[in-house]
Amino acid sequence: MSIFEIIMLLCFASAWPFSIGKSYVSKQNTGKSVIFLYIVLVGYVAGMLHKFAYNMDGVFYLYLFNFCLVSIDMIIYYRNERIARKIREIKYNA
Repeated sequence: MSIFEIIMLLCFASAWPFSIGKSYVSKQNTGKSVIFLYIVLVGYVAGMLHKFAYNMDGVFYLYLFNFCLVSIDMIIYYRNERIARKIREIKYNA
């Protein structure tokens, strides 16, 4: 178990709620990249697989927690896309 890995994952875990909150409240994806979210998810999966295969310890759960936060952010991203599409349809059909 590396203290530096723990600190990194805790820092990321503290940042994701701000991104989630901003996306949820604003209902917009301005400045957000779904490709970035997928890349981060792949990184967390790789970290979890490494822990599972080679060095299972409590840090696995930090990876899992971060994975869940990014997944929530991604769900909100797609919700916001659906909202934006409906707004565009209303503007063009009015």
